[in-house]
Amino acid sequence: MTHWRSFIMAGGALALLAGCAPKEKAEVAEKPVEAAFAAVDTNRIATASGGAEWLTYGGTYDEQRFSTLTGINTENVGRLGVAWTHDLDTNRGVEATPIVVDGVMYVTSAWSIVYALDAKTGDALWTYDPDVDRAVGVKACCDVVNRGVAVLDGKVYVGVIDGRLEALNAKTGERVWSTVTVDQAKPYTITGAPRVVNGKVLIGNGGAELGVRGYLTAYDAATGKKLWRFYTVPNPKKQPDNEASDKAFESVGNVTWGDEGAWVTDGGGGTVWDSIVYDTVNDQIIFGVGNGSPWNRTFRDPAGGDNLFLSSIVAVDANTGEYKWHFQTTPGDNWDYTATQSIILADLPLGEDGAPRRVAMQAPKNGFFYVLDAATGEYLSGDAFVPLNWATGLDENGRPMEVAAARYGKEPHQQLPGPLGAHNWHPMAYSPETGLAYIPAQEIPQAYAEDPRFGTKTIGWNTGADFSSGIPPIAPPDVAKFLRSTLKGRLIAWDPVKQEPRWTVEHENAWNGGVLSTAGNLVFQGKLNGEFVAYNAATGEKLWSQNVKSGAASGPGTYLIDGEQYVTITTGWGSAFALAAGYAYDPAVPSTVGKVVTFKIGGAGLIADADFTPIERTAKADVFGDEAMIAQGAVAFSRNCMVCHGALAASSGVLPDLRWSAITGNPEAWKGVVLDGNLAANGMVSFSEYLTPEETEAIRAYVLAQAHAIADPAGGGQ
Repeated sequence: MTHWRSFIMAGGALALLAGCAPKEKAEVAEKPVEAAFAAVDTNRIATASGGAEWLTYGGTYDEQRFSTLTGINTENVGRLGVAWTHDLDTNRGVEATPIVVDGVMYVTSAWSIVYALDAKTGDALWTYDPDVDRAVGVKACCDVVNRGVAVLDGKVYVGVIDGRLEALNAKTGERVWSTVTVDQAKPYTITGAPRVVNGKVLIGNGGAELGVRGYLTAYDAATGKKLWRFYTVPNPKKQPDNEASDKAFESVGNVTWGDEGAWVTDGGGGTVWDSIVYDTVNDQIIFGVGNGSPWNRTFRDPAGGDNLFLSSIVAVDANTGEYKWHFQTTPGDNWDYTATQSIILADLPLGEDGAPRRVAMQAPKNGFFYVLDAATGEYLSGDAFVPLNWATGLDENGRPMEVAAARYGKEPHQQLPGPLGAHNWHPMAYSPETGLAYIPAQEIPQAYAEDPRFGTKTIGWNTGADFSSGIPPIAPPDVAKFLRSTLKGRLIAWDPVKQEPRWTVEHENAWNGGVLSTAGNLVFQGKLNGEFVAYNAATGEKLWSQNVKSGAASGPGTYLIDGEQYVTITTGWGSAFALAAGYAYDPAVPSTVGKVVTFKIGGAGLIADADFTPIERTAKADVFGDEAMIAQGAVAFSRNCMVCHGALAASSGVLPDLRWSAITGNPEAWKGVVLDGNLAANGMVSFSEYLTPEETEAIRAYVLAQAHAIADPAGGGQ
């Protein structure tokens, strides 16, 4: 029997599971726990030691993801078991790190839905659904995920996928205020967790692949009123915006951009979609900036400048948003090498005679680990933490020494890292006890080539790179196997002083989860295959593991209630890798409900198995069309469908695997979805502005050809 999801094409979002219809207001449990609700101020977060509670996304303002708790340690971690689980009512990607305060857990799932749970039992207190129009899913580059909330003064703050920032009553879940932070006519999204500082709530946005101009904004936490904004890319006329970033562009940024190119009309990119850190010592906000739009600088800015502040770490005054310093990890970004990855603040023995020096550390997509002076942005040291071939190293100023071929043209360059990076959004951690940073690293190569057909689209990706480069129109099974063999993942314990690995654990695949370190001498990490693991923080020895029966990509957390330590993680299949690299999953992903899974010593709970009916993995029609038609379909698929439905049309199962979809056997049904937008309410909007009927049918021919090419003799498939 064919699963109902196989009838939906993609490019966006599925509706929530049955019984999870959008709600106008929060649903509140009848008997909430007797506790204060989010009685948090800046001082409480600033003085938190990463102990009993988890008050902000990275655990503390320094975002080290280190806990001082020792109740779970190397001696007893083998007795860790499931304390409780809670379903998150979605089969889409889940990336949130739960916030735990005063016995209550606040966590998000896909579509920016917020849950308040009793942190000891997992019982629901309330659920808030922001009622997102599912058609917005087509704007989400990397699934309709959300990485979590912030709490302050009795309120819970959530960034909504459609660009809203909302404040909720922490006790009831009722909405207090809602502010639209973006031009919703443009392809902006929000997936990152807000941060709260001194009565302000900070939020960025995403959408650089689709064509927007990035920025970070501070809002009044009590009212939602905008206080300041820092743009990361100049005004297209290089004129002031009357915002906090004006002086930065006048003095530093404008000269790094030319006067023409796609950036002038499409925004230039530079979205602040993840890392935002409050440096309490220097009273500044340090944030990471994303890639250019389009990726290919040849089209974005033919003048060939560094394009500040793309792919940069930027520091601004916490109160005014005015520029303080920047460090650009990838000048003139050409490859989607974002610097939005975890930024960690720490004191390292780098001063005179080994005196502590406050630093900011990052392992961004480009494959180099950077240590900067937190007060000034001065480059202190850096080195490659993974194999890479786009640069030969860093010069004395920390600037990458590029390989000429990496500035790709018509000839493809097979490159490491690819656009998914040597380290993506999955949080890294740092232990002040071991002095090590723990990096969820990976190798995912990509062939880059200039796209001769490039032209800006209002729906879909605008990269200027040819995703079909080097891939045959009909890929035999051994192509998928070869691509799979190139994928590697590892957990690296990196010494940021010596700039070298202390130990490394090799994983079976790429795209493994975020990291938690603890004073119990433990490092926790989830893996792509659903294994949640505890390692010895000093040696990397594997001490414990649990199959959580779903993807385990998010950053784990830990907390203490009634003298008992808990470790928690959210699970669920989804995000960029699941959409774009379905061939990488061994075996295909079973659709399942995302969960919060929480552990304690002696826990005896169970994690439910997936209960969805498997998809029938057979082609739904015979191959049709000649080689030219199928080749045309391969190109059209790569430009319009691949980022959601996967290279080689191989989906992970999070969105429909088109090879096995019933509509591939019915040209009218196919046209109805792709051109007429019959499933727009589910996120699959019409592509009639970008695809002709002939191209649409060619894509169907290509998908069917792929289905038959991959099918095994028994009629099954990958």
